[in-house]
Amino acid sequence: MALILCVQTVSAQLKLQNEKLLLEWTRAKDGYQLAGIRTDGKTLLHPSGKYLLLYSADKPDSIPDMQLANTHPGGFSLADYRYLVKNWEDNLRPVNMNTAGTPLAFYPEQVQQTPAGVLIFRHVSPYGELNAVWQLDKQYQHDILVNITFTARKAGYYAIATPALATVNNDEPAYAMIPGYFQSSTVQHDLVLSYGYGQGIPDKPVIFRERTASTLSPLISTQGITMAVIPAPGTGRDPWENDHYTHQQWKLGLSVMDREGRFTPVAYHPVLGESGSYMQPGEKRSFSFRYTVQATDWYTVYQHAVNDVYRFADFLQLKTTRQSLSDRILSILHYLDDDSTSMWKTFDYKGLKIGAQSYLGGVVGSGGDAMKNSDYGAMWMLATITGDTTLLHQRLPAARNFKLVQQQAEPGFFQGAAVGQYYLWKKQRFTEEWGTYVEPVALTYYTMLDIGNILLFQPKDDALLARLRLGADKLLEWQHEDGHWEVGYDGSSTKAVFTDIPDLRPTFYGLLVAYRILKDEKYLTAARKGADWLIREGVSKGSFLGVCGDARFVADFATGQTVQALLDLYESCGDEKYKKAAITAARIYTASIYTHPVPSTARKTVNGQEWADWQISQAGLSFEHGGSLGSANSHGPIMLASHAGMFVRLFSLTHDSLFINMARAAVLGRDAFVDTATSVASYYWRAMNKGAGPYPHHAWWQVGLLTDYLVSEVSLRSNMGISFPKGFVTPKVGPHACYGFAPGQLFGKPVNLYMPDGLLQVNNPQVDYLMARSTSGRETYILLLNNDDASQETTVTINTGKTSATAIGQVTLLDAAGKIEKETLSGQQWKVHIPPYGLKIIALSL
Repeated sequence: MALILCVQTVSAQLKLQNEKLLLEWTRAKDGYQLAGIRTDGKTLLHPSGKYLLLYSADKPDSIPDMQLANTHPGGFSLADYRYLVKNWEDNLRPVNMNTAGTPLAFYPEQVQQTPAGVLIFRHVSPYGELNAVWQLDKQYQHDILVNITFTARKAGYYAIATPALATVNNDEPAYAMIPGYFQSSTVQHDLVLSYGYGQGIPDKPVIFRERTASTLSPLISTQGITMAVIPAPGTGRDPWENDHYTHQQWKLGLSVMDREGRFTPVAYHPVLGESGSYMQPGEKRSFSFRYTVQATDWYTVYQHAVNDVYRFADFLQLKTTRQSLSDRILSILHYLDDDSTSMWKTFDYKGLKIGAQSYLGGVVGSGGDAMKNSDYGAMWMLATITGDTTLLHQRLPAARNFKLVQQQAEPGFFQGAAVGQYYLWKKQRFTEEWGTYVEPVALTYYTMLDIGNILLFQPKDDALLARLRLGADKLLEWQHEDGHWEVGYDGSSTKAVFTDIPDLRPTFYGLLVAYRILKDEKYLTAARKGADWLIREGVSKGSFLGVCGDARFVADFATGQTVQALLDLYESCGDEKYKKAAITAARIYTASIYTHPVPSTARKTVNGQEWADWQISQAGLSFEHGGSLGSANSHGPIMLASHAGMFVRLFSLTHDSLFINMARAAVLGRDAFVDTATSVASYYWRAMNKGAGPYPHHAWWQVGLLTDYLVSEVSLRSNMGISFPKGFVTPKVGPHACYGFAPGQLFGKPVNLYMPDGLLQVNNPQVDYLMARSTSGRETYILLLNNDDASQETTVTINTGKTSATAIGQVTLLDAAGKIEKETLSGQQWKVHIPPYGLKIIALSL
């Protein structure tokens, strides 16, 4: 009320202005319109200022228009993809397609201005009264804060849209993005490719749901200016309200096109027909949001939404943990050693004893008899650095044999290829996840990567060397002249399948593995040709393809894998274009990670157990696959943060804090998702702390990603004074890599990773640890990482009974630069103080 008393009516031109922004309105015959928008000295050509309400007297129709998929070659049949059917039907309902309800578009006919320069626009119609308060943000001078309040006069369902700030010239945006759904510079007229696969900007005013929008910020770049709408935190759904799952509630809609078909960033709240949209006469709804308008690229504006509006880095201040990552790794070792918990099985096949873990998820043709190995690099790494005899003598030999028979050695079209991810022991055959086809990328994964990682540890295994060359030559044979590969080939006819979608995946990486192991230049040449095609057709267009067959290859963690593949290629040949493309793809991949809702300390209940909101937060977690079709629609994100170590390395390369904050947010303080009995985390967020469940092989991926993260943090915090050679990325789930196959460096001294089970006890769970041993065997180093934003003190205890040493020699404390901090520590137990996100090293003779 006080605000209204101090306003004065304005009839002439009016404006909002600061050092960065100028917005000017003029009064036209149909109301106040935006006449000019300038930012950083640049002018947007098509200012608008048009408002929109959607109205429906009755609840909107929910019948999907499946014919909309007919823009795709041959339509888009999902008969064989049961996980996708419901999502696709949801996608094509009238509300989602923005064809529901009656559009009520207008320019406000009244405006008032306060002495402080706040503008209050008002519009009255038979449907109700709308008041919109506009003001410039004093902290962020490129931002305009808006609050819309609508009071209904007529009963029915309503949606409030953000006014169109400006529309795009010639309907050709330079770039458009809804994080988690798509990012592109190209308008795509095939709705399946744009809306389903995220390959291009949809040419229809689709309203996207917030459940797989990673950051709530639709944005468009045009004329060298990026503009975005960022709804106020708390507007969207909370995925777990109080004591139950609410991830699929729809409270906020996002779009990059208005109802009339003009490109402009738009948000809707409430969503027509959804929670809060039905109003009786006299009821009010409010919608607070901000526009940001900057003469810069999309990534700068996107970072602003993540860092400044949704305060992503603040999440790290809340985090604590009850179990260190290092302890989790060694606890998972016990899980993997146990045949029962790890579901380890062995069978005789073609004269070899093969071993793998049971897989109880969906596999075509499985009768509960599917078996799979996941992370060969982690298997060999953990066995090597711990010296665990069960792994060394029971797991590794049978897993190696599994790899030999998984590859077709007999002459024919598929010679050299992996014949399937899974072995069905009842049928005694290998199969793919979701059909009888063979993918070149599966050859890269299950032949080149797995065999390559084994060969890093066993470089003289002649049988595997021969198999690696066999696979590499098949990749060469299947590579097209322009550098690309087919998505797959039918197992019977050998004809190409999935020809409606291009293989926008890092298939080329298999040839890079062959080059590094076999030293044959032809493989590097072909790898570069494949990478060049992927950069041109994928990275530069913001288009990617996934590797999950049961989701028909919608974009997934293979995008993150593309980043590391390009970085590894850059390291092999030194061409800067690969590093540049890797950083571009990495920025895009940050949009596969949730940054909302803002985590808090509110108490919530999960399956009878109380947790703080931040402990079960989705913020910082990545998709298996997001978008309109992916598993995140129903299950939420996943715990398998394979990208964490890579993001640490990218921070070291770019000094972009978003990478390091996302890495730490992903893996630290996730106790609510870790099974206390096994220390294995659940896969999907929705499962909370049910452990590996039907996916016991996921434990290997967790060992791999956690070790990769810790090794990368040690390198970062020591300014590369401590580093270890990195192996090849793991198949399927992302870019984490193995270590331990060759000595690294600790301030100029050659050392090996060394983690005997039970040798070390660190009593503060906020402090992680790794160990290294000099190649001479005379010195041992304990690398202590404080994974908290506050200083920590921990007590470190050595159990000499776990070594052959009879006594401990001199013990010295070093800082992160390798300088002596304390010359002598006494006894077998030491207290160490470590600064926030710091590193200390205990050097001892053992």
